[in-house]
Amino acid sequence: MLGRVFINGGINFVRNAWLSIAAMAIMVVTLSIVLFSFIANATFSHTIQEIRDRIDVSVFLLDSVTTQQRDQLIGQLEDIDNVRAVEYISKDQALADYIELNKDNVDLQLAISQTENPLPASLRLKLHNPDIIDQLKSFLDTPEIQTLQSDETSYSGDRKEAIDKIAKATTFIRQAGIIGVLIFACISVLIIFNTIQMAIFNRRDELSIMRLLGASRWYIRGPFLVESLLIGISAALISVGLCNIIFSIASGTLDASSLGLLDINYASRYFEERYWMILAIQLGIGIVIGVTSSFVATQRYLRLRDTK
Repeated sequence: MLGRVFINGGINFVRNAWLSIAAMAIMVVTLSIVLFSFIANATFSHTIQEIRDRIDVSVFLLDSVTTQQRDQLIGQLEDIDNVRAVEYISKDQALADYIELNKDNVDLQLAISQTENPLPASLRLKLHNPDIIDQLKSFLDTPEIQTLQSDETSYSGDRKEAIDKIAKATTFIRQAGIIGVLIFACISVLIIFNTIQMAIFNRRDELSIMRLLGASRWYIRGPFLVESLLIGISAALISVGLCNIIFSIASGTLDASSLGLLDINYASRYFEERYWMILAIQLGIGIVIGVTSSFVATQRYLRLRDTK
C-alpha cells in the first residue's frame, strides 16, 4: 500500500506539473531568502567580531606620571572584569609607531624630526566586549584617574558612534531578513495549500468513490503529502544549487570589500564549509512547509466530506 501511495504521489506531481512548478518557484524564492539570510547573518557577525577584536581603548598618560603610578593604574585596570589585557606603550614606541604609520608623508616626517617627541605614553586596553564600557568609563572618569590622563580615551566620540552605528545596522538587517523569511514562508504555504486544493477539486469524483469503497484517510491523503514532499525536496535542491552557482561566480568577480560589511569571500567559504549542513536544513524546511500545507488542505477536505 505504501508503494502505491508514493507512486500515486509521483503521478500527481507530474500530472499537476504547472501547479507544481508555480508552488516550487515560490518555495525556491523562500528557501533562497532563508539561505541568504542565514549566510548574511553569519558573515555580518564575523565582520563585526573582527572589527570588535581590533577595537582597543587607549588611556593617554601625562609625562609626569611615575612608574609606580603607572603600574598601580595597570593593576587597577586589570581588575576590571571587561578588560582582557593591558599593554603599556612608551613615548618612544608611540613615536616609532606614528612614524611608521606616516612613512609616506615626507613633510610630516621632516616636521616630527625637528621637534621634541610630542606623543604621550599610553595604556592600550583590550576588552572582552567593547559594547559594555560603563564600568571602565566610570573608573577612568574618577578625579583621581583623570589627574593621570593627558587626553580623553580613544574609544569615544566619533569612533564609538561609528561602531555603534555598525552594530545597529547589523541588528536591523538581521530583523529584516527574519521578517522577509516569514513573509515568503507564509506565501509558500498558501501557494502549496491552493495547489493541493485544486488537485483535490480536479479529483473530487475519484476521491468520493475511494471514500465510498472504504479507503482510509491516510490512503487518500498520502499521495498529496508525497506530492508536496517532492515539491519541497525539489525546491530545496534547486535553491542550494542556485546559491552555489551565485557564490561561485560572485567570489571570483567581487573582492572582499566590494559589498561593505558583506564579505563575499567569507560568505562563499562559509557556504562551502557547511554545504551538507545547509542542504539538510534546506531540505528540512522545504519538507516541513510542503507537508504541513498539504496536511492542512487534505484535513480540510476530509473534514468537509465527513460532515456531508
